[in-house]
Amino acid sequence: MTDTLMQLAGGFAAALTAINLVWALAGCFVGTAIGVLPGIGPALTVAMLLPLTAKVEPASALILFSGIYYGAMFGGSTTSILMNTPGESATMVTAMEGNTMAKNGRAGPALATAAIGSFVAGTIATVLLSFVAPAAAQFALRFGPAEYFMIMVLAFTTVSAVLGSSVVRGMTSLFIGLGIGLIGIEATSGQTRYALGIPELYDGLDIVVVAVGLFAVGEALYNVFYLQPDASINRMSQVKMNAQDWRRSIPAWLRGSALGFPFGLIPAGGAEIPTFLSYATEKRLSKHPEDFATNGGPGAIEGVAGPEAANNATVTAALAPLLTLGIPVSSTTAILLAAFQNYNLQPGPTLMQTSGTLVWTLIASLYIGNVMLLVLNLPLVGMWVRILRIPTPLLYGGILIFSTMGAYSLRQSWFDLLLLLIIGLLGLGMRRFGFPTAPVIVGMILGPMAEKQLRNALSISQGDWTVFATRPICLVLLVVIVCILVLPRLLRKRVPMAG
Repeated sequence: MTDTLMQLAGGFAAALTAINLVWALAGCFVGTAIGVLPGIGPALTVAMLLPLTAKVEPASALILFSGIYYGAMFGGSTTSILMNTPGESATMVTAMEGNTMAKNGRAGPALATAAIGSFVAGTIATVLLSFVAPAAAQFALRFGPAEYFMIMVLAFTTVSAVLGSSVVRGMTSLFIGLGIGLIGIEATSGQTRYALGIPELYDGLDIVVVAVGLFAVGEALYNVFYLQPDASINRMSQVKMNAQDWRRSIPAWLRGSALGFPFGLIPAGGAEIPTFLSYATEKRLSKHPEDFATNGGPGAIEGVAGPEAANNATVTAALAPLLTLGIPVSSTTAILLAAFQNYNLQPGPTLMQTSGTLVWTLIASLYIGNVMLLVLNLPLVGMWVRILRIPTPLLYGGILIFSTMGAYSLRQSWFDLLLLLIIGLLGLGMRRFGFPTAPVIVGMILGPMAEKQLRNALSISQGDWTVFATRPICLVLLVVIVCILVLPRLLRKRVPMAG
């Protein structure tokens, strides 16, 4: 403990130099900006900046890249809340509750709880990263393909059971997403599936195109076709969090942090799984379930606070396996791995011994960056909320333009625009008939990963399916899955009997 504190103090001494503070501020600002823009993620940004930072000191460059990395998680919540347009796939849950709150005049509290929750979770995760990351990352090595597969089944089960008006509708949406995830060249066999002979589909559908199409374009089209223009839909009755908002947010921030950190340590699908699980947890534990948008309510603030905290805790924790094992658990950490190698540094068990000063400087910069992001984002809440003063027709017209630019920026392809329109029409139909859109994204992201882990697990066990029930971690996850499916039904049967 004493050695860790001494090394962290040395890291702060290096991170608090003027030049490193400038790099940290630049990273946080750029990260927030690119998080707002759909289609321009942190991985792409860091990749573009790699050649430009070749002459920069390694510590300064890595501080910049890290600021972009977790700054994007802050920025992604802004357009999710105000425009129902997720800047990052991990902020899709935020869009569900946050945008509904914005429509009911509570954009300010939604943005505030997202910013403060991100700060709380990022700080908690950074403390854990400092003290327990090496041991936790070693525990993550016990996870094999069977455990990863069961984690993804847990995500499928939770999302299907919690989102939507019924389990059947949730499962239907999930299977649509699983079907979309099958499009393209299958990694193991090299066979092309469901591409219809179209070369642009060989690499599969881009997650940003699908997410923006379902959420933003589908939302805009639904408002055009089925809702009458209503000036009151963008009213602003509240800008700051009140006492009740704080009481409902604080436990959600803590639960989201506790849920997100372990998921950041293992390659189990990025921040999407913990954000959806956090949302499911908050919905089940809430004393005000009628407020949740998926129950037809005006939006529940804990439905924003928990997932945003889980998102940022996951993002911070993902640096642990990168630094201690050299294992990237997301596309952005893979680019960060390339950045380390660009400076002839090899993340892994020996990095702390060979480049300990750099590692602790980087960890110290996370504390500083979290404060910077809070200072940057909280004063901007009032400015962002003023976007809602734009008349509804102009606002949704702007969303369509914004979405089109984001989709086209990916590959500069007209085919992506066609896909955006088709998926937007799918989103319109799903909204019209009450099918949740979030399970589509979960199925699309995790379906191919689950298929790969299932193949690997069965290959290792020589086709023995009992591997998913005999391994201890798998058995625990299996029990949790059964409880999620069975317990709510048993409780519903007992409540009428008790009455």
